[in-house]
Amino acid sequence: MGRRPSKKGRDIHGVFLLDKPQGMSSNDILQKVKRLFKANKAGHTGALDPLATGMLPICLGEATKFSQFLLDSDKRYVVTAKLGERTDSSDADGEVVQTREIKVDQTQIIENLDQFRGDILQVPTMFSALKHNGKPLYEYARAGITVEREARPITIFKLKFISYEAPYLTLEVHCSKGTYIRTLIDDLGEVLGCGAHVTVLRRIGVSNYPKDKMMGWDELQQLGEQDNLALLDQHLLPVDSAVASLPQITLNAEQTKAIGFGQRLKFMNDQQIYGQVRLFSDKNSFLGTAEIDDRDIIRPSRMVNL
Repeated sequence: MGRRPSKKGRDIHGVFLLDKPQGMSSNDILQKVKRLFKANKAGHTGALDPLATGMLPICLGEATKFSQFLLDSDKRYVVTAKLGERTDSSDADGEVVQTREIKVDQTQIIENLDQFRGDILQVPTMFSALKHNGKPLYEYARAGITVEREARPITIFKLKFISYEAPYLTLEVHCSKGTYIRTLIDDLGEVLGCGAHVTVLRRIGVSNYPKDKMMGWDELQQLGEQDNLALLDQHLLPVDSAVASLPQITLNAEQTKAIGFGQRLKFMNDQQIYGQVRLFSDKNSFLGTAEIDDRDIIRPSRMVNL
């Protein structure tokens, strides 16, 4: 007899806010969370380095359709850097490649932060997941190969000085997608003339998700050991939380039915809302996302099956 197919996971939908522990990769922890929830589908929303801790939204089921919105969202971090040492990976997991004397004080550090605020260009680190000829850059870096990288536009909305106790500098960063905090610290170290690398990195915010909804890995494991999936499910945020920043459009019964068949809709756009929106049914159920064009036509884009 042939082998029986393995049992499929649960059709469970929502977003879990994990407080990622240090030392684990984002993909490793994703697979562990997926198994705990017995979910048949899961995806994270932007990797954190093994060194980093903090907010890692994990999308389960239909929520995975909207993970890109969180990948594209703003992020917030608290980072501690060690001045005087530069490493090949720009963090404490790398090898020290240069040591220099620290000749700056707190006032000079604060004055130099301003050039890193606003719209700037950043050259991605070689120790990143960006692809070159189909391979992530970090694979080249580990092989001792340096690949030419183009500077990319990013935005640093906030760069706040927290403390400086030589040689350790702590900052709070609010940044756009695509920002590498390790590169930001390395660049700052070069401007200060002493070099620097990340020793502690904690992500404290993704989009508008509340910090108090995060759960640590140890606590999640303890819940999982109770073998009560209902207890775990209580900690899932709604699927539409991933797109909470989009305007909401509520349809009537006839429109809800038409959208269910994948039809485009002409509607009275009294609020003059255009671009991406969240769609809700006449019974206030989340339907998915859509685009409203300049002719006031709703075009379904990512619809859910809940």
